[in-house]
This record gives sequence, C-alpha cells and structure tokens, in this order.
Amino acid sequence: MFDLLTLQQYWWFLISLLGALFVFMTFVQGGQTLLYTLAKTEDERDVLVNSLGRKWELTFTALVMFGGALFAAMPLFYAVSFGGAYYVWMGILFCFIIQAVSYEYRKKPDNIYGERFYEALLYINGSLGIFLIGVAVATLFSGGNFIVNENNLSHWTVESYGLEALLNPFNIAFGLMLVFLSRFQGALYFLNNVNVPSITARIKKVVLINFGIFLLLFLYVVSTILFMDGLRYDATTSVISVESMKFFHSFMHMPLLIVLLLIAVSALLYGVFIAVAKNAQKAIWFSGFGVTLTVLVLFLILGLDSSVFYPSLADMQSSLTIENSSASQYTLEVMSIVSLLVPVVVLYIIFVWRSMDKSQITIDEVKSDPHHY
Repeated sequence: MFDLLTLQQYWWFLISLLGALFVFMTFVQGGQTLLYTLAKTEDERDVLVNSLGRKWELTFTALVMFGGALFAAMPLFYAVSFGGAYYVWMGILFCFIIQAVSYEYRKKPDNIYGERFYEALLYINGSLGIFLIGVAVATLFSGGNFIVNENNLSHWTVESYGLEALLNPFNIAFGLMLVFLSRFQGALYFLNNVNVPSITARIKKVVLINFGIFLLLFLYVVSTILFMDGLRYDATTSVISVESMKFFHSFMHMPLLIVLLLIAVSALLYGVFIAVAKNAQKAIWFSGFGVTLTVLVLFLILGLDSSVFYPSLADMQSSLTIENSSASQYTLEVMSIVSLLVPVVVLYIIFVWRSMDKSQITIDEVKSDPHHY
C-alpha cells in the first residue's frame, strides 16, 4: 500500500484534525463558565444548560476519538505522556467525569446538593478542565521530563509527574488562551442557539472582553512558538539536535500552512466582527472554522518537516517524533482502512446537530420538557 512514513504522516494529520475539532467543540465548556454571566434568572440558566446539554456528548465523543487515535497511532507518546504526566491527565479526567455527572443530576428530583452545586462543577469542567488540556498541549512545544530507553520503556524524571508544567509561563498562557477561546466561542454558540432576548443583549460585551483577552494570549503564544528553539531529527541517523527558530523555518518550508493560518485567522476575526456588529447568528460557524483550521496548522507544524512533537527536557535523544513513536506499518495500514469510517461519524454528528437545532431553544420549550437538564 503506502510506505511507513506516508502512513505516519497520514495518521498525524488525522490526529491533528480530531484535536482541532475537539478544540472547536469546547464552546460547550466555555458556555458552562458563562451561566452566571449571561443568565440572571433560574429560567435563563435552565435555557443555557439545556442548550449545552444537547451538545456536551458530541464534545466528549471528539475527545475520546482524539485520545483513541493517539493511543492507536502513537502508542509510545501515549505511554510516555499519560503514564508520566500522571497528575495533569488525572486532573483532566476528573474534570470531565464531573461534567457528565452534573448534566445527569442537576435537575433530578430530591437533589440534596442543589442545582448550584452541579453548576459549580460545570464551571470547574469549563475552566480548570480546559486550562489543563491547554497546558498538556503546550508541553508538546515546551517539553516534558521523561527518558525513553532502547527498549522503548519510559519513566518520568521528577516526582511532580506533570505538575511542573504549571511553572512554565508559556504553558500557563497556552492554557488560559484555550479557556478564553472557549468562552467567546460559547457566547457565539448561544447567539446561534438560544432565543431569549435578555441573554442575547448581554452576548456582545462578553464576546468583546473574552476575545480581547484571547487575542493577547494568542499573539504571545504564536510569537513564542515562531521564535523559540525547537528540535529537528535526522531521518537517516535519527539523531536529534537543537535548531534556532525551528517552527519559523518549518513555516517557510511549508508555505501552504502560512496560507491556511491566514485564512483561519481571517475567518475567526470575521466571525467575531459580524457577531458584535450585526448580532449574526451564523458567526459561530465562521469563528469555528477559523479555530479548527488554526489548531490543525499548529498540530501539523509539530509533526511535519522533521520536527520533534514532544521534546524531552531530561534527555534530548529521548524526544518523540512521528517516526520513533508510531505503531508498526501493519497496524497503521489496518487502522487506515478503519479510518475510512471517520467521514461516516462526522456525517452522523452533522445529522444529529441539524436535527437538534432546527429552531432556537426558548424558555417555554425548556419548561414544557419534563426531562430537561
């Protein structure tokens, strides 16, 4: 069929695409942090929670598919990161467990904890959960403290097991960037999905504030990536070496990614503009396209052009690339056949989405539904 490197690049593209789609879907988490910002009454909060409740499982599906693809295609990375940066990943897992519990029990009869308890859990999922995911993704650029031996057995070299990433300003900025990204995307989603004039009137201010903070963090993160030292591996000898401004050079070697990034940023800015200037319900689709394409470009720049996508801070030669961390050729070939089902899953998600969003959700609709969240 295809040579091993082609299969590795194909699977890195799929992983990147799934990761990008997940980041777009985090508008659910962002919306959860806005329950008390956009809603001032219980009825308004019920509308927002039920609007998000129709989509949270799709976000979880995207996350599971992203993690599953990583595990299957890049098992060494999965072992190194999930086994080493243990506390960070357990924190992420906990934040997503409490999300599922909150939607299930928030409106249950005889709820002894009260609605506000579960709304607080939704806020934790939308803020801390997304922040930790951002920190974890940032370490793909900044690195982790691991060593991999000749038998592909790895161990973490510090006892904080991933929490040390919180001491890196770049990682912190990346995590906060995703939080504020999800917040203004959540507001744009409500503009598209909720028919409550009092809520809609508050959205413009929320979008402006959160997008402004996101933009500052985004400029810092991108400029840092462009000018930071990176690692390059020699495809013949597999030796890894430091290269100044590695990712800037990679963009120069792959100008198509520059074009895609410019298109992505333009779409994102246009989506925010028409939301603020015209209250356009379709703004989420322009900004969402821009977000997805931007994240896709950032992931691609990590894995292509002989890049190291997970640097080791303890031993440079232990750093991970798509070549030294991938599954075997046979495994990738079999999975590539299975991957042909991905468009079917995407079409199913589109179908379900359209079925749920034939009309905007209202307070009366939520009140009349005995099984609402």
